[in-house]
Order: sequence, then C-alpha cells, then structure tokens
Amino acid sequence: MDDNTLGLLKLRIKRGINLAIRDARASDPYVVVTLGEQKLKTRVVKNNCNPSWNEELTLSIKDIKAPIHLTVYDKDTFSVDDKMGEADIDLKPYVECVQMGLTQLPNGCSLKRVQPDRTNCLAEESCCIWQDGKIVQEMTLRLKNVERGEVVVEIEWVDVPGCKGLSQVEL
Repeated sequence: MDDNTLGLLKLRIKRGINLAIRDARASDPYVVVTLGEQKLKTRVVKNNCNPSWNEELTLSIKDIKAPIHLTVYDKDTFSVDDKMGEADIDLKPYVECVQMGLTQLPNGCSLKRVQPDRTNCLAEESCCIWQDGKIVQEMTLRLKNVERGEVVVEIEWVDVPGCKGLSQVEL
C-alpha cells in the first residue's frame, strides 16, 4: 500500500432482490465493483433473479469522496454480458460514524440512520450499527438504468497499521 492509503473497506455483496430478467426465464447475475483503478467481481449465480452471493471484497481507500460503483451483469456464454443496472455507495454517513471514535458500545446499537433520497441509491432506510467491536452499515441499493432490482451490501472499515485512517479526513 502507498502513502495515500487511508485504510481498507470490506464490502460484503450479500444478495440481489428481484433482478431484471435478461435470458429466457432468468439471469445469471454477478456484480462488478469499481473504485478508481480497482475492479473486483463476484462469482456468477446461475438462473437466479434473487441470487445470494455472500462474498467479501476488499478495497483500499485513498479518497473517501471517490464513488464506489457497483454494476450488475448477466453472464452470457456467446455474447457480451448484459448490464442489469448500477448503483453507487455513499460512504459519507458511514465515515461520520467511524470518526466519532466510539468504543465499548452494546452489540446492535444503532449510531446513525440514513434515509433514501435523491443523492443516494438507497431503496430503504440504512443504519450504521455497532457490531462485534466495529461499525458496519448494511444498505439495500436500488439499481439505476434498469426496470427493477436491488442489491444488498454491507460495508466495514478496517484500520491498517501505518495508514492514515479516517480520523483526520475532511468530508
């Protein structure tokens, strides 16, 4: 990691809900996550518009204002994979919670509620929660540029020794 890295973000791609059909009866969805030059992807779930990926992807974070972009694709064997919508993750509410520097909270304690609005892709209220000594945020993202579909993700910050961390970062 270089000097500009603040730390790592664990991104758990949990599941898709009511994704668009792109093949005869279903789709073979997978998710691509991009942040700057980083590009990660989940495995393909065959014939399923409500897939469970439950995969953990790790991004190194240099700029918390840089958008984390998710694109859902339908895997095709003989042609280019079809796009099934996209969404961005807004890190700002989560970072605000981490910057509070809280410790020793009861498990499941909610630190912040984030409401869906025009500036984010949330399909419903999302909470930053204290869980097992760390802050996590689960969110259901409504996919854009598609007729329907949502993706459930969870984010968790990981401080890395030698990296700046989030305490000095301005939002």
